[in-house]
Amino acid sequence: MTLFQMEVLVAVTESGSFTRAGEKIGLSQSGVSHTISALEKELGIFLFVRNRSGVKLTAAGEEVTASARTILEQTALIKKVAAQTTGLQQATIRIGSFPSVTANLLPQLLKSFHTLYPQMEMRLFEGSYQEIKQWLHTGVVDVGFHVWPEDGLEGVMLKNDSLKAVLPIDHPLAKESFLTLKQLAGEPFIMPMAGCELLIGAEFLRSGLQPQTMFEVADNATILAMVEAGVGVTVIPTLTLPTSLRKVAVLDLSPPLSRQIGLAVRSLTEASPAVLAFLREAQRIAADL
Repeated sequence: MTLFQMEVLVAVTESGSFTRAGEKIGLSQSGVSHTISALEKELGIFLFVRNRSGVKLTAAGEEVTASARTILEQTALIKKVAAQTTGLQQATIRIGSFPSVTANLLPQLLKSFHTLYPQMEMRLFEGSYQEIKQWLHTGVVDVGFHVWPEDGLEGVMLKNDSLKAVLPIDHPLAKESFLTLKQLAGEPFIMPMAGCELLIGAEFLRSGLQPQTMFEVADNATILAMVEAGVGVTVIPTLTLPTSLRKVAVLDLSPPLSRQIGLAVRSLTEASPAVLAFLREAQRIAADL
């Protein structure tokens, strides 16, 4: 018994005619008849009752056809898995990322994903929130880290990243348990410009406040160096902070503020198997951090 014979059997059952089945699968009427006859001979049973109006399954034929359908469905699933695996192994994923994710989350994710799919190629594009959004919409990258939610994009949430107030270690407010935006609004402010300025500016505005922005700086290391030197204070996400800090004080905000980091694509339904696998692994890695 072959898969082809099962396909012909199901086609005849669904069509109710050898002729119509042949038209459906691209086989002549005599070819269909020969295939069914050979199958009946091999099984030693009659599968169909033939009459002028067409053909009808026998009781045994109904059971055989039900099993044939199951086998064909499972075969289709096997082919789908094989196709997806081949696609995963041969794919290239273009990833958009912003600096704090590139430094703190992406290395572990890339290592883990490479272990799972060693033949897959990954390319990194680093930029600001706005650049990543544009790259996603124009197809420059397949998937991109972004502050969630983002209109016009789909994806998955990964991590809630708290915002912290950062001050010189000898600043009078450094001894407080927490700080409010109102307290920070009265200080010379260094505004992070890698994308967080939109979130931070919106929070000041929502509170009816205007920060005394003295400098606008994109590089996180430069921001921290300026705070250490006593140039001003800032608000930055926890993920941007180095593991060891000696000359600055890091305080919680009240009320707490955070940015939600997600992994975005243009469309989840149109995403490739490789991109979907990357999303799943990113969720697993982020849950452990």
